[in-house]
Amino acid sequence: MFKEIIQKEESRFLEELVQLLKFPSISADAKYKDNVLECADFVADKLRLAGMDQVSLLQTAGFPVVYGEKIINKDWPTALIYGHYDVQPADPIDLWHSPPFEPVIKDGKIYARGAADDKGQFYMHLKALEILIKNNALKCNVKCIIEGEEEVGSTNLETFALAYKEKLQCDFIVISDTSMISNENPSITTGLRGLCYMEVEVTGPNRDLHSGVYGGAVANPINILCQMISKLQDENGTILIPGFYEKIEAVSQKERDAMSKAPFDMEAYKKHLDINAVFGEKEYSVLERVSIRPTLDVNGIWGGYIGEGAKTVLPSKAYAKISMRLVPNQDFHEIEKLFEDYFIKIAPENVKVKVTPHHGGEPAVTPTDSFAYRMAEKAIEKTYQKTPIPLRTGGSIPIVSMFKRVLGVDTVLLGFGLDSDAIHSPNEHYHLWNYFKGIETLCHFYSEMD
Repeated sequence: MFKEIIQKEESRFLEELVQLLKFPSISADAKYKDNVLECADFVADKLRLAGMDQVSLLQTAGFPVVYGEKIINKDWPTALIYGHYDVQPADPIDLWHSPPFEPVIKDGKIYARGAADDKGQFYMHLKALEILIKNNALKCNVKCIIEGEEEVGSTNLETFALAYKEKLQCDFIVISDTSMISNENPSITTGLRGLCYMEVEVTGPNRDLHSGVYGGAVANPINILCQMISKLQDENGTILIPGFYEKIEAVSQKERDAMSKAPFDMEAYKKHLDINAVFGEKEYSVLERVSIRPTLDVNGIWGGYIGEGAKTVLPSKAYAKISMRLVPNQDFHEIEKLFEDYFIKIAPENVKVKVTPHHGGEPAVTPTDSFAYRMAEKAIEKTYQKTPIPLRTGGSIPIVSMFKRVLGVDTVLLGFGLDSDAIHSPNEHYHLWNYFKGIETLCHFYSEMD
């Protein structure tokens, strides 16, 4: 039944997604504020179209949260659906094959910023709810919160959740902001890494200097910064910050053995990324390195002259942005302190160092024996004809642990993206097959809970 309805509505469902993706709802850049707010209004209108009640924009200190609900039977379980309508900046623009906010459909994929993260994925829920409500087939209560600040760390969401704690009461939370192993091997995410994001500033002389006149006598902040970064981890990626690994969860050999059953083709992996070899801790597999192990990466580094041609300058300052992915039992506030103390300690006397935390979040592991997980597993089995593999992944959704702490409920991470979707990168895309298969799966998920 659901597949036939989706096929009939396919062109409309796709056109609505195209309209949603046209909004440059970049929460990190103030010049896009009006576009973010326009996108919130659009999402609210589509919640109303789906048949949701009490649709409103609930204000925060930042961008509003779009809310809607459908309470049918108080004896039925209640799902809280979370998504985000904000997107990452599209830079570098020149690497996109088409404008990031002018969606293009090609080779069975829709290309646009936010296609997979997270507009295409949260919109599947709205279309599934529309189908179910119109056909009197929704068999649980639902509440939706679609926020506009996920890409800047969901700064105001915990305050929002505390303020609306009673309104958000539910039995479980559903988030589609993750990926599957592949369309041939569906999976459900059961664990996420946490995040600790820092910015560092290294200052040398009080102004940019002529490198011929001063070079050799005055420390170059860029050189010093590179030397300091090299002391953060060894050649295998082991992090050298004292105390960094002290509290991490020891993953059992049983769970590691289960993870090893997930299909992985090393040669295909390298070919897809155009790399000659992988990197990381040799005692862990690639899948383990990107899921159950913490990491440290320089996300950006800059300073001095980067314009066209040459300028022989010894810069006054150098900067870097550094993120650390965390695993269970690592508290991001503790890691912030460990990082700052170590980074200041390894700085030579000829520079000054400033360390600024940006945002972070706790790791999360979700249960595989809950009612909601079993229903998600059953829904995937119906549409994919395969039992999904439970799998921890390397991304971070800090709000999962926050929801558990504030609302006291667990989350089902029911994502339909693929690792190849280029989220946060140029040419982000979402497979149309996954978009429609996701709608179908969610129809089964929400219609069989009574």
